[in-house]
Amino acid sequence: QEQLVESGGGSVEDGGSLKLSCVATGDVYCMGWFRQAPGKERERVATIDTDGVTDYATFVRGRFTISQDRARKTIWLQMSRLQAEDTAIYYCSAETNRARRAMRVQHGGPFCVDFNSWGVGTQVTVSA
Repeated sequence: QEQLVESGGGSVEDGGSLKLSCVATGDVYCMGWFRQAPGKERERVATIDTDGVTDYATFVRGRFTISQDRARKTIWLQMSRLQAEDTAIYYCSAETNRARRAMRVQHGGPFCVDFNSWGVGTQVTVSA
């Protein structure tokens, strides 16, 4: 059974940096980071596919960088120039359904849309 374990959250001041890590067990395909702030819906932050293709939400582009080591089934999220608005619980997620992935490959995509496995989240707090 796939499992995702996040680490690296914490509290920083406005303008500071943090780096989140996520280690997966089991087979995973596209992986990514999502976040949920109090009173708000969960939103997509950044994703990275098996071939290294990345995608970022507009609100983090230029400030956050997602990276991976596929051999170690690990992804990171380097967050810089953090703002109070970035305060949220950050969740690692992954696509783990082999059959669905194979279907996407057969049809040429779309990719990074079938996130079905989630970590428990790590809190990031940015103080103004």
